Amino acid sequence: MSEPRRFDPARAMAAAKHEFGEHGGVNMSVEASTTFTVMAADTMPDIFAGEKGPVQGGCYLYGRHFNPTVFALGRSLAAMENTGAGYACASGLAAISAAVMQICDAGDHCVVSDTIYGGTYALFKDYLPLKTGITCTFVDANDADAVRAAMRPNTKVVYAETMANPTLKVPDLPALAEIAHAAGARLVVDNTFCPMMVTPANLGADVVVHSLTKFINGASDIIAGAVCASEEFILELMDLHTGSLMILGPTMDPSVAFHIAMRLPHLGVRMTEHSRRAQLFAERLEDLGVPVHYPGLASHPNHARLRGMLNPGYGFGGLLALDLGSEPRAQEFMERLQNKHAFGFMAVSLGYFDTLMSCSGSSTSSEMTDEDKARAGISPGLVRMSLGLTGNVEDRWSQLAETLDTLNMLGSKPKTQAG
Repeated sequence: MSEPRRFDPARAMAAAKHEFGEHGGVNMSVEASTTFTVMAADTMPDIFAGEKGPVQGGCYLYGRHFNPTVFALGRSLAAMENTGAGYACASGLAAISAAVMQICDAGDHCVVSDTIYGGTYALFKDYLPLKTGITCTFVDANDADAVRAAMRPNTKVVYAETMANPTLKVPDLPALAEIAHAAGARLVVDNTFCPMMVTPANLGADVVVHSLTKFINGASDIIAGAVCASEEFILELMDLHTGSLMILGPTMDPSVAFHIAMRLPHLGVRMTEHSRRAQLFAERLEDLGVPVHYPGLASHPNHARLRGMLNPGYGFGGLLALDLGSEPRAQEFMERLQNKHAFGFMAVSLGYFDTLMSCSGSSTSSEMTDEDKARAGISPGLVRMSLGLTGNVEDRWSQLAETLDTLNMLGSKPKTQAG
């Protein structure tokens, strides 16, 4: 486990090839062209045959294929994730679905964590079986024996999130990789909750996907996704005949790629502060007897596991979860924080510079059945909270403590000093 701790994603991104602007600007230019010229007529057949392109020789073809600005963003993301290549697309679900359908053919099988984002759950449980014949078995990704027992001869993908949405459970990624590889399958990991913090490729993941909408972008103003993997796999995704990204067409606009690329240099600073605030609040909440889930707490069942997988300096993440006991009480909690204190917003998504709160069972996990939610540990009163960066920390803590005190959820006098 020593190698992941030595990896510094910020240094890796800084060392990646810098793309200067067309006229020497320190920032790259936005390449808005939908189509690209060639200087010799016989180059175009080579591009269509897959023999030339931005990887092989700098030749671009069409905006739905490779775009220079999007390509540059993918290169930075690949450096961050320590993979050979990467490419960005229109959404996180586009990245997930493209990666899975590239690996799997009709009739293949996936083993999937039973605690994942609701949209991903619907993709595996409903959409893929109906539209492609790809089936899946949901298992507790923290139970290696259950994962191993679920593998079949036609299993091609083991799928998990670095930190499960919304319960914040942390699977053993090296163990999942070992199980997948022993069966000839590939481990696909959604690292949306843990950019900079964890590098799944260093732990055995074959494909890393992101919703760039969240922490990486950081402003809740752009929908985007990315796939980071080997150069061979990225070229497969962009193949003109069978590439899932190329043929299904979830293209990223180059201006979107530019804006996300401009936010990557301070991603590490943002993740560190998100984590610092979440750690502080989680420790205080635990001291007061509030049911809080946060992997930075020593009491969290996966604390040691995550600590062993972390890159140094970025903390344990900006998300925590509180169990308010019931959905009505969770709603009262969120309404008071938003409408009385302006503590944050009742909204889905995460990684915003302000705090975002949602009652997961009736929102981002609503695609799951009640039985599946109970099995995953998603209680009706579970509130997922993405801690923002705005406001004085002590003022924010006072607002949170006052709200919990009003709901009679504090076991002792609220703390007001850091420590």
